[in-house]
Amino acid sequence: VQLQASGGGSVQAGGSLRLSCAASGRTWYAMGWFRQAPGKERQFVAAIRWSDSTTFYADSVKGRFTVSKDNAKNTMYLQIDSLKVEDTAVYYCASKNRGGSYYVRREYDQWGQGTLVTVSS
Repeated sequence: VQLQASGGGSVQAGGSLRLSCAASGRTWYAMGWFRQAPGKERQFVAAIRWSDSTTFYADSVKGRFTVSKDNAKNTMYLQIDSLKVEDTAVYYCASKNRGGSYYVRREYDQWGQGTLVTVSS
């Protein structure tokens, strides 16, 4: 699976962004978003199971982040609303080929290159 993330940019706090992750290649069981802030570890943000669109979120983003997909385009999205300065990070998309935890980085098999989101106050 090849993954291409896009949609990052510089926005002011309170604004919104929609990230995209276009996938190609073999099929996948689920896809997820992680983020890595400067000097910090990569953390789970959200995921979506491809078969039934069940979604999973980190507690810290519930209510502001929405993960979705477009089957026809093989693309996953992350809508981020009410952006905060602490949302500043490189956002990575990833795919996993099987069940198990959606929240753990090592469960994902393929990774995209990341897209930078910078939020200013």
